[in-house]
Amino acid sequence: MKEIFSNPSFKLGVLGGGQLGKMMLAETRRYDIYTVVMDPAADAPSRLASNEFVCGSLMDYNTVLDFGRGLDVLTIEIEHVNVDALEVLEGEGVKVFPQPRALRIIQNKAVQKQFYKDHQLPTSDFFTFENAEELHEGLKKGNWKPPFVWKAATGGYDGFGVNIVRTEADIQNLPNQAGLVEAFVPFEKEIAVIVARNENGEVVSYPVVEMEFHPTANQVEYVLCPAHISPEAAEKAKELAEKTIAAYDLVGLLAVEMFLAKDGNIYINEVAPRTHNSGHLTIESNFTSQFEQHVRAVTNMPLGSTDLRIPAVMANLVGDKGYSGPVKYEGYRDLLAMRGVYIHLYGKSSTRPFRKMGHVTATHTDRAEARAAAEKAKDAIRVQSR
Repeated sequence: MKEIFSNPSFKLGVLGGGQLGKMMLAETRRYDIYTVVMDPAADAPSRLASNEFVCGSLMDYNTVLDFGRGLDVLTIEIEHVNVDALEVLEGEGVKVFPQPRALRIIQNKAVQKQFYKDHQLPTSDFFTFENAEELHEGLKKGNWKPPFVWKAATGGYDGFGVNIVRTEADIQNLPNQAGLVEAFVPFEKEIAVIVARNENGEVVSYPVVEMEFHPTANQVEYVLCPAHISPEAAEKAKELAEKTIAAYDLVGLLAVEMFLAKDGNIYINEVAPRTHNSGHLTIESNFTSQFEQHVRAVTNMPLGSTDLRIPAVMANLVGDKGYSGPVKYEGYRDLLAMRGVYIHLYGKSSTRPFRKMGHVTATHTDRAEARAAAEKAKDAIRVQSR
């Protein structure tokens, strides 16, 4: 790979210009790496931090193909992209990370789930279906009873495309589309590990985090690090994350979400082949943030230290119920004086209920104190519309 730093002929392309791209571009700016970003929204958060910004569809074959030609490395901040075009670009010599073959598997949650079974990676029991008729046949054949989890095969994000089925009546309200049914795991905690891998095969993992979810939106509300689990469980989770990225043979970042079951076993829930909500706190809490690590991994730099500098808790800031339109933030001024509290606003111009608009990270030597500060911040900041 050609020289990267201060080299205007080296171009790193990013498909997607949302908040993940915006936070990653803070690192490319620091390293003076020339970036080209494409997003379908003309007002995407990443438009100002990139060297070049292109407004275009991430799913259109020719648009992605035209965008990728002339780049040295092409990466993503969202996995909903045209993989056919990425495969052609890879064949033409553009380094595409994560690789298209891995993206194709991960894009479809039913295929992703089968991948874990085929590679002897522990995951919950499941069956897949193409439509509502196959869903009902599968439930009857396997004698599946609530509670269980229904997931759309494609298109889901941020809790959308997932339904917790608790009653027989819930089954009748499920969408008629391809998806999968998963057994409900009696878990003690939902945890995640972010693991990075570069072209040289160097691998590093971040400390295990805990995730707390909103009871109805099925979105992460809080991420806590370090996870309060046994050293044995933490090591098992780290090993499972590293086995998973090796199975995909993936270059870049992989966020591996898992269930720590009450019997001590750990099961993969699903993965994201990019920077992830569970790693936002690494900006303040770790020696190398997930965003810098992603840049290092896809450009084949040596990977940075993932050691924890200080415990941290992140709280997502989402659009308040009942508000849609141009965004307005309230209640943040007093928080700016709080030691160890960091506010990140994503630069999205409009809000809607439960849309991710920013996050707050609270740091403290005592994780309980960080949790209290993060909760105070989340309760104080109101994401409303003008």
